[in-house]
Amino acid sequence: MAQIHLLNQDTINKIAAGEVIERPMAVVKELIENAIDAKATAVTVEIQDGGKGLIRITDNGSGIAPEDIELAFAPHATSKINDVTDLLEISSLGFRGEALSSIASVSQLEMVSKTKEELMGVRYCMDGGEKKAKENVGCPDGTTFLVRNLFYNTPARLKFLKTAQTEAGYVSGLVERMALSHPDISFRFINQKQTRLSTSGNGNLKDVIYHIYGREIAANLMETAQNEVFCKITGFIGKPVISRGNRNMMNYFINGRYIKSQVISRAIEEAYAPYSMQHRYPFTVLHIQVDSQYIDVNVHPQKMEIRFNNEKEIFQSIYHGISESLKHKEYIPEVTFQTKKEPEKKKITPIEPFEKKRREELKNIQENAKLPEKKQTPSKSSGSPKQDNLEILDALTKEGEESGYVAEHTEYPSSETAAKTEFTLKEPVKNEKQETLFEEDFLSEKVQKEVKIIGQVFSTYWVLQYEDTMYLIDQHAAHEKVLYERFMKEIQAKKPMTQLLQPPVILTLTMAQSQAVEENMEIFGKLGYQIEHFGGREYAVTGVPAHLPSIGTRELLTEVIDTLTEEAGRVRKPEILLDKIASMSCKAAVKGNQKLPAEQMQELLKELMALENPYHCPHGRPTMIRMTKKELEKRFKRIV
Repeated sequence: MAQIHLLNQDTINKIAAGEVIERPMAVVKELIENAIDAKATAVTVEIQDGGKGLIRITDNGSGIAPEDIELAFAPHATSKINDVTDLLEISSLGFRGEALSSIASVSQLEMVSKTKEELMGVRYCMDGGEKKAKENVGCPDGTTFLVRNLFYNTPARLKFLKTAQTEAGYVSGLVERMALSHPDISFRFINQKQTRLSTSGNGNLKDVIYHIYGREIAANLMETAQNEVFCKITGFIGKPVISRGNRNMMNYFINGRYIKSQVISRAIEEAYAPYSMQHRYPFTVLHIQVDSQYIDVNVHPQKMEIRFNNEKEIFQSIYHGISESLKHKEYIPEVTFQTKKEPEKKKITPIEPFEKKRREELKNIQENAKLPEKKQTPSKSSGSPKQDNLEILDALTKEGEESGYVAEHTEYPSSETAAKTEFTLKEPVKNEKQETLFEEDFLSEKVQKEVKIIGQVFSTYWVLQYEDTMYLIDQHAAHEKVLYERFMKEIQAKKPMTQLLQPPVILTLTMAQSQAVEENMEIFGKLGYQIEHFGGREYAVTGVPAHLPSIGTRELLTEVIDTLTEEAGRVRKPEILLDKIASMSCKAAVKGNQKLPAEQMQELLKELMALENPYHCPHGRPTMIRMTKKELEKRFKRIV
């Protein structure tokens, strides 16, 4: 009996759709690219239910002629190429003729289109790839697509979509990139009947950057340009001061197409290396024009990757272009002194129709935050290992999710998954010798009463003596451990203390960052943050965890939000929070090369010795080492 057979056309179409249309974002991408290829100057994107319920794309492009409409939905039908030789000089964003047939086969689709030569437009409807209606209608020039009930006939694909908020996050990120890649086109993005983004299409790239990323980013940009025989590079790069903890703000476009490229990313990062700290990534919006003969765009189902046949030249051009722009600037941070009476700042009102009038002043904030009272005799804190702390945070996040407030984080496609910065929390390193040396003796009441602080060396390490043993304590690691355990204890007790900030820190966030904050607002509150929506995409941070007040700076708060945005969906939420608590404790702790008074050292030592496991900081580094008198005498050859 024959076991091999041909698949029917319906099955073939659905399989092909799975390659091209993975989620609502892919539908929006294909239809926007069609609008751009049709020379549209205005594109409106509207979604509901994350794009699963409704996607509406409207453009004012050239439209589709009535005689071409049915053919446009046939597989591999396109107006952009004629044969394989055209692939060598492709200039359009689309060219395969797969998008419309793929979308139609997994949705209920309606299209209305009109060319400027026709008096009437055409309305064409399909259901699961089958034609349902075709009629003449009155409509403006251009094309409108309505895609309803995406994947309604492929339950397996529908099951693997994420929450509506997450899918909407994917779409918003895509629309932002499309606006950056084509500043001469006016883009409008509407989610759940609310306009989230609107650009003018005046061709000014910096205006688009302002509308997407806000005033702080726009004020710290440098224009860059590089002309070579085989490529031309224009755009903006950010000063190192606005670098981020992930690659989300590294944008680059080849011939107007958003892509992922390790070659380009590496060139950007190496150019910034002398000016940035490790694991910090620059802000860039680069438009790279490359002669079609040097690239192959037909190497990826979603056309997200490009193959260069002159990678070395592309790398050198980008590297030198950015390096030249950076080396002609001075990057000494400007110090501003805040006075009681500040001059009024001119308000920059974005042109988006959805922007409401900003509140004129913040709520009255208490001048002094209530700090936790110190007990006379410190009680043992949990000193719990990583697994116990994960369980504490797991319970905290589950409470938020059960309340219906916290939704799933948005997972955004990473530009460099292979090279993505990872935040890992190492388990404390233990060995039997270490435990016997410390745990039984060092934490006893007798030791706590009799141990003496001899002094501080290198303004970093404390020298302690107890009987015939000398201890060296790293003040930064010790303080980091104490802050971390204080914070975890408050979370476990569900009584986080908040240090109020005056004035508050105002953050201007992208749509993705705003979503991360909104989804986790309740959890932020349980951690001791106070964050209020301040109008548009601005948020006022009015309070931070009391034990970690130094993290109230704009850069560190942005880093926390960036981590939630970048890692959501890849790492469990409790692990993300535990990682960030460890990092925040590290940043808030006293630093090396910082002289401390004896009283402060004594108080910190008491708290450290009150922990059940004071021997390692949250990142796994030792807080202390010991040396006996006998070992010291051996070093000096006093004994053999």
